[in-house]
Amino acid sequence: MTEDTAKESNPREKHGMVKLTLYMAMEWRRAGVKNKKMPIGIDDFKEIITQDFYYVDKTGMIKELLDNWGKVNLFTRPRRFGKSINMSMLQRFFEAGTDESLFDGLTISKDTKLCEEYLGKFPVIAISLKQVSGKTFERAEANIWDIIKTEAGRFSFLLNSDRIDEEDKNELRNIRGGKGIIDSSLYHLSRLLQKHFGKKTIILIDEYDAPLQKAYENGYYDDMVRLIRQIFGYALKSNESLFFSVLTGCMRVSKESIFSDLNNPTMYTLVDEMCDEWFGFTDQEVKKLLADLRLEEYYGLTKDWYDGYRIGSTDIYCPWDVINWCRQLLLSSDREPRNYWVNVSENNIVYRFVEMADDATRHDLEVLSGGATVDKELSFELTYKDIYSSIDNLWSVLFTTGYLTVRGRNADGTYRLAIPNREILRVFGEQVKRWLLTQIEGGLQELYRAFDVGKAEEIEKYINICLKESISFMDGGNTEEQKEASYHTLLVGMAKGRRNWIVKSNREAGKGRADIILIDRQKNEGIIIEVKHTDDVKSLNAKAEEACHQIRERNYREYFPDFRIDRVKEYGIAFCGKECRVLANLA
Repeated sequence: MTEDTAKESNPREKHGMVKLTLYMAMEWRRAGVKNKKMPIGIDDFKEIITQDFYYVDKTGMIKELLDNWGKVNLFTRPRRFGKSINMSMLQRFFEAGTDESLFDGLTISKDTKLCEEYLGKFPVIAISLKQVSGKTFERAEANIWDIIKTEAGRFSFLLNSDRIDEEDKNELRNIRGGKGIIDSSLYHLSRLLQKHFGKKTIILIDEYDAPLQKAYENGYYDDMVRLIRQIFGYALKSNESLFFSVLTGCMRVSKESIFSDLNNPTMYTLVDEMCDEWFGFTDQEVKKLLADLRLEEYYGLTKDWYDGYRIGSTDIYCPWDVINWCRQLLLSSDREPRNYWVNVSENNIVYRFVEMADDATRHDLEVLSGGATVDKELSFELTYKDIYSSIDNLWSVLFTTGYLTVRGRNADGTYRLAIPNREILRVFGEQVKRWLLTQIEGGLQELYRAFDVGKAEEIEKYINICLKESISFMDGGNTEEQKEASYHTLLVGMAKGRRNWIVKSNREAGKGRADIILIDRQKNEGIIIEVKHTDDVKSLNAKAEEACHQIRERNYREYFPDFRIDRVKEYGIAFCGKECRVLANLA
């Protein structure tokens, strides 16, 4: 790697960038541009609107839901794709007594007839199950009771209603105290609300499948399936007090009969065109957001990193990524995109997928990492029990959870799958490297012995063996620096497997920065490694020589005076695809 790419930013430059950002913010205010805050971690629609947060208008979803009427509507989308905000928006729109001014100026307000008929006209039950967990079924069931009790607490005014008899009021008291029957609790709440308001009830259930995932992980899956099925059966099937319902989740787990008993629920999966634009940001919405914040110059970078999803017929950005990225651009001088979504999502699926990979799967991963597609059958009715029963099922899970996206469908019914963007490519690459190091752990001992005796040809031999076992993520990236960094990371991971080595990466030494420095305290030896990359296998030797020359020219050996080092070994290592060349200077 070059010295320039490893240099840290000048503190004065950083300070100047911060000052520039603050100056720009002041100029925007002078120009009358509203400097909205980014709604990081805020799922309450009312809070976003009233507290001056930026809102990407998704209220058009209300009209499309009503126009394409379904009694029970299920949306399956990956985590952090705006499900909770949309559910809050639906609650605020339909719920009796709502603040109608929340929707002033938004898309839905233009449909005055619809607003007159539906805005603030219905009782609404709204619960989220995403926090339900517990090591035992009893604990998880208690979590669900707590959620229902809290929601019932919002309806304490029913105790004073002259439209509800005393027996029904006692039913409400029991639910609020967690003493009733949990299976029928939502049904009874909807019935009491209809009696009071004279209108049927809307039921909103966010992240319905979260308890099922936790139940599978902790060994009480069948019990949780039974409980969810019974709650939904009472509340959503043949409930004369139900106007309509909306549920969200990551997966459609209908094989357990959670939904099969319902009357033809309407499913909105990632491949359905209806309502495809309401979860996640469209390209037009991202362009507007960046323009409103005067960040238009970052459109290309934003698209490269956070776009790439295909829902129905619409190209979609991950909204969690975009708002975090915009906040970073507004409040920091750091212009390097980060992995936001993968840091808050469950990556266990990727870990297991990589661990289960056979030769055919590894080939598919190579194809994906090169930006191409693989053809796979997808199942939209998996259970959590099915996920790890076959490597074929994991393609479906990676798709439904947002790690892969669809680029089209073939005549035989298979889907063309692809890695959506740079962010997801990076997480795949990191986990593949982790898997690779596990697979070659035994072979690393031979590599370590080759370093001990200083035989460059042996080091080269064993690194090449490791590369043959690897996947093409090792050569990922668009720039030379990114490609070198990938191999650099792989070598650092290998080196950290030896306990008696102290591993230093990108450390100041001599007149620059050394890629990798290893210190063997037992032998009082130091090792300096400089990494190069080339796209031409014929230039491997020249690149390795260039790396050795850089070590000497920049005098990286000066790093060692503070250590008791009797000998220093220098290695220039050049990579091209799955081949490397190692040259040594052992003087």
